[in-house]
Amino acid sequence: MRMLLQVLVSLHLITVIISLVSILQEAGASLTKPGCPEKCGNITIPYPFGMGKGCYMDSHFEITCNMSSNPPRPLLLQEVQLLQISDDSLRINDTAQRSCFNNQTGKAYSSFVPYNRTRPFSYSHTHNKFIAIGCDIFAYIIEHNSTTYETGCASLCQDNNITVDFSSSACTGIGCCRTDLQTDITWFYLRIRSINMLTPAWKYEPCSLAFIAERNFSISENFNIYSKFDRNLYFVPAILDWSVGNVSCPEAIRRKNYACGRNTYCVNSTQGQGYRCNCSEGYQGNAYLANSCQDINECEAPNKNFCHKIALCTNVPGSYSCTCPTGYHGDGKKQGTGCIRGKHKPLLALVFSLGAGISVVSLILIATGLRLYRGLKEREKKKIKQKFFKKNGGLLLQQQISSSKESVEKTKLYSVEELERATDGFNSSRVIGKGGLGTVYKGMLSDGSIVAIKKSNTVDEKQLDQFVNEVFILSQINHRHIVRLLGCCLETEVPLLVYEYVSNGTLFHHLHEEGHESTLSWKDRLRIGSEIAGALAYLHSYASIAICHRDIKSRNILLDENLRAVVSDFGLSRSIPLDKTHLTALVQGTFGYLDPDYFHSGQFTDKSDVYAFGVVLAELLTGEQAISSDRSEQGLANHFRSAMKQNRLFEILDNQVVNEGQKEEIFAVAKLTKRCLKLNGKKRPTMKQVDIDLQQLGRFQEQLPSPKTRIEEPSLQQHTCEDYSKQAETSHSYTFGAVTEEIVIDHEVLLS
Repeated sequence: MRMLLQVLVSLHLITVIISLVSILQEAGASLTKPGCPEKCGNITIPYPFGMGKGCYMDSHFEITCNMSSNPPRPLLLQEVQLLQISDDSLRINDTAQRSCFNNQTGKAYSSFVPYNRTRPFSYSHTHNKFIAIGCDIFAYIIEHNSTTYETGCASLCQDNNITVDFSSSACTGIGCCRTDLQTDITWFYLRIRSINMLTPAWKYEPCSLAFIAERNFSISENFNIYSKFDRNLYFVPAILDWSVGNVSCPEAIRRKNYACGRNTYCVNSTQGQGYRCNCSEGYQGNAYLANSCQDINECEAPNKNFCHKIALCTNVPGSYSCTCPTGYHGDGKKQGTGCIRGKHKPLLALVFSLGAGISVVSLILIATGLRLYRGLKEREKKKIKQKFFKKNGGLLLQQQISSSKESVEKTKLYSVEELERATDGFNSSRVIGKGGLGTVYKGMLSDGSIVAIKKSNTVDEKQLDQFVNEVFILSQINHRHIVRLLGCCLETEVPLLVYEYVSNGTLFHHLHEEGHESTLSWKDRLRIGSEIAGALAYLHSYASIAICHRDIKSRNILLDENLRAVVSDFGLSRSIPLDKTHLTALVQGTFGYLDPDYFHSGQFTDKSDVYAFGVVLAELLTGEQAISSDRSEQGLANHFRSAMKQNRLFEILDNQVVNEGQKEEIFAVAKLTKRCLKLNGKKRPTMKQVDIDLQQLGRFQEQLPSPKTRIEEPSLQQHTCEDYSKQAETSHSYTFGAVTEEIVIDHEVLLS
């Protein structure tokens, strides 16, 4: 009886000790400062966030608990509802920007709405998307104190009896659109603008929304698509990154106010200045509290230690050790030698000898296996290259090359190994251009020639036949002012295009970027304009098959060391096959250069290239960018026409042009620019007429080649894109290797 009583007392003491240890562990693992509330409603609020004085690190991390709602809601910065707090991000309930069309005034309520998430918070570009919902709108974001467009997208509707299906997660531009954020953003303006006054879709869908939301946000699950967005406030979940301090880890560690507690390590913030704290390996808790990161007892959790089943596990700070029991030897680990029962020496020696023999045989087998594996990998790699070559139309291109009787240099098919050597394995240090559709690398071939290699992000397998035909056509172009396509590589998942390298940057760089403003002389500007016109006239009227460029802009005009203009970037270019009946197209191009006729009709002709060239001429005359928020009229085309109409031409001209050019000469170029920018495409001149007019202008007429010498293939028949557009049934947009900007559509610019 006495012994039984002693056993019961011992069990009771053990229970009490276990309870005390659990209580101490829970206290050590607390996520908040002592005496501070841990939750608001069902949301946990870990330090450095906190509720009440002394419970948070600084005012940025103060959380207000709104007790009037059920359940209570935590508010960040006294206005933003918190949904969840994790180690490096916050999930918030953010507001969506709403804009409605006013039938009486004919205008949209579209004033800039500021979003100010001050440091240490920023919208994560990796965890969020920018989304717009509505009819015939363009929604975009502009960074604070900057004219830079962070991102934007356009949403169109097809007819007046609008029925939009928002259930699609793709949201590709019909009724709604979505796009990526380029960087983390903190302080910015969001705006929604109408882009189509000719087809009043707003009468049926007068209101629209734009917002930043988490990547997996579902429109159909969060919005009633039949409500016409008639409420004033809509909320969407978004992700904010956060960090502490305003310095990097090395500097923070030297300071007295270093935020990380014991048993932690520091990580630099990915959003700029600041840092985050994490518990060291083998510890858990809140890394921002002095002693919260407590040692994990791996021995109590079988899934956290790898000791053999009979080995003794001993917990040590931040780790554990495994020890075999008496009579066994080994490291005690499951993936090591484990615990082996001890035997007499002869048997042990036999075991060791047997183990050594097995090891030697194993090494031989492994070496043989590796050799066979490498051979199989090489054969598999060769099969994959052959598969890609066939899929990318290599056989068709080879057939066209072998049957071609053209006198110009034939298209070269490069191997992927050759281009990898040329770019040092497509090293990021070789990148000279990057956009939404692909990347351009500078490379040096084995013969020492410098080339530009374009690598696309995606490929449309339905258009491979057209792509092969396009590569073949572009490789036949031999014009001094058109970038030369040397060849391609079809052995990779997406084709690689190899172009000649032009060394002196773009026309945009020389006209607009800091350090290059107004450095081009009037003589150079006039010559550059004439060279571009000659290249486009060749594509429209003298190439064997008429080609529309479709993306003429100052960023796509390269300049060599002698400031000679070279037209580049044929990613959106298209030749028109003869067996089609009409031309329709999804609107593509670049904001500020887009032909209004093309946007409203969907028909792209050679006159659309003429309009874009007119914008480039206006850039050469004024030195201003095609789009600028500093002007009352953001579109340069509309700004230029207004100045001409009001006889204010010389007020908007670049000082270099006014100081160096003759008045008659400048006025003649301005009149030609105005003709190119006419809203009615039929009233614009052809590029052939523009080329002739520019050659006849000014004092350097005799320096320019005659029309016959400007075209390297005068024997070819003359065609125009417009001729073929009357016969073409569908259009194809080839974006292999193209580095183009995302289309941005603005109502004011389209009507210009």
